[in-house]
Amino acid sequence: MTLRIVLYAVAAALIGAHFLRAGHTVVAVVCVAAPLLFCVRRRWSLVLLQGLAYAAAATWLVTAWQVAAMRQSFGEPWVRATVILVCVAAFTALAGTLLRTGRARARLPASTQR
Repeated sequence: MTLRIVLYAVAAALIGAHFLRAGHTVVAVVCVAAPLLFCVRRRWSLVLLQGLAYAAAATWLVTAWQVAAMRQSFGEPWVRATVILVCVAAFTALAGTLLRTGRARARLPASTQR
């Protein structure tokens, strides 16, 4: 589980840096703080973290599309930037997908029974 948490934290830091560069400080702080949900040992937190990872991957793909379109319109090279952003999207999606495994879910209770 430690490797999954580390991969997720790296993905969260990357998307946080992306939003910080765009000037969205609050969103960047939320992204960087999201891995703290691993401290909440409930299954809903794992589902929320997965959803955030998939949303971040989608954000990277949209950004790759925008960068490619912008660079093409200016006649600049665009393939390398697009490949890098798609790889970051794949890494982020992988970080979310690794949270779907049975071993990760088995460690967390489904709900609180009180």
